[in-house]
Amino acid sequence: MMVDLRARISELMGAVHPELAELVAIRSVADPRQFPPEECTKAAEWVRDRFAELGFADARLELTPDGSQAVVGSRPTDDPDAPTVLLYAHYDVQPPLDESAWRTPPFELTEVDGRWYGRGAADCKGNIVMHLLALRALGDSLPVNLKLVVEGSEEQGTGGLEAYVTANPEVLRADTILVCDTGNAAVGRPAATVSLRGMANVVVTVEALASEVHSGMFGGPAPDALAALIELLADLRDERGNTTIEGLDATGTWHGEPYSSEQFRTDAGVLDGVELIGDGTVSDMLWTRPAVTVLGIDCPPVTGSSAAIVPRAAARLNLRIPPGTDAHEAHDALVVQLRRSAPWGVNVDVRTEAIGSPFEASVDGPGFRAMSEAMHEAYGTPMTTLGQGGSIPLCNVLADTYPGVEIILMGVEEPLALIHAPNESVDPSEIERLALSLALFLQGYGTRVR
Repeated sequence: MMVDLRARISELMGAVHPELAELVAIRSVADPRQFPPEECTKAAEWVRDRFAELGFADARLELTPDGSQAVVGSRPTDDPDAPTVLLYAHYDVQPPLDESAWRTPPFELTEVDGRWYGRGAADCKGNIVMHLLALRALGDSLPVNLKLVVEGSEEQGTGGLEAYVTANPEVLRADTILVCDTGNAAVGRPAATVSLRGMANVVVTVEALASEVHSGMFGGPAPDALAALIELLADLRDERGNTTIEGLDATGTWHGEPYSSEQFRTDAGVLDGVELIGDGTVSDMLWTRPAVTVLGIDCPPVTGSSAAIVPRAAARLNLRIPPGTDAHEAHDALVVQLRRSAPWGVNVDVRTEAIGSPFEASVDGPGFRAMSEAMHEAYGTPMTTLGQGGSIPLCNVLADTYPGVEIILMGVEEPLALIHAPNESVDPSEIERLALSLALFLQGYGTRVR
């Protein structure tokens, strides 16, 4: 059957580019300040209609608490003992940012050197068409119950689907959930993501003076709020660049697929002569250790600055938290250190913006084993495991709502896809082989768990 599925998917690939082009052309940025909300509705309706054609007779739009619409549906089998698989993706996309940095129009799917370029081509509209391709190849031959959710506000992080799941737990209950919003180690190297970092975002404000004062008349004994902020921020890292927050373990090691320093330098655009930071491997630093980043600073800009001592300065910080560390405890440790590190008795205020827990997937269940076998067959090489530095809060909500569920993270978003950046693209061979992997998984999983 595997040969038949491979041939069938290859035959159907001709329709994937025009279909993905339709979806990419919809400017579904879930921010009405940047794009009309009607674009998100149009994308949701497009997704609903395509899955309705494939047996999801009850496919519908569900309003979630943040105002976005999720496409929800189901496709049952006649077998009461068949397991249930939930397919997840999202149709909203990041804004195109600086359109002048794009080599091709961001909302026009364009082929260049074998890759398809466009906003959402990989994240996550490429995964939507991957689902459609797999289901079309399978036809009516499906030994599992299917459920579907394609959300519309994942990129905004406003938690609409998370709140919907909590309020409507039976709608999406399943034995295995395929969260198709990550990717492979590289083109042709299949992987499941098993580790996600959590995060804590805070804004720290330092105040030292009632107002600006002349640096010539008062400079020396008068405390400088910007200098105090710089000293406070410097205490968060050591001379090698390791994050050093008291109480947080910074010695973790990664045991899955390694991320070579050479590949990382290329992927991250590290300039020649600039060193990577930290004492661990790239994989260690990314996926098993805390990492603090200064996202922005409020202070006088160079242009227009005057000979005055800065009375007040602020910084926005992002702390990434590895699995095994409690996100709230990590947040609290960061706050304590910020307050303790402030010099000269300056006033320090820390405002919390968001806290998200890390996630670690199980790798010993029947779903994971079935996916490993399916990817091996589809790619001709064993499936490996990856971590991901970003956070997907939905995974924790799903794990808490459905104890014992298997959550498998996968998708078409390998490093060259440049998701969230200008010139996002997808390799069509990833869509083809992931669709074959999904089709083989749905067949094999239905047999394995009986």
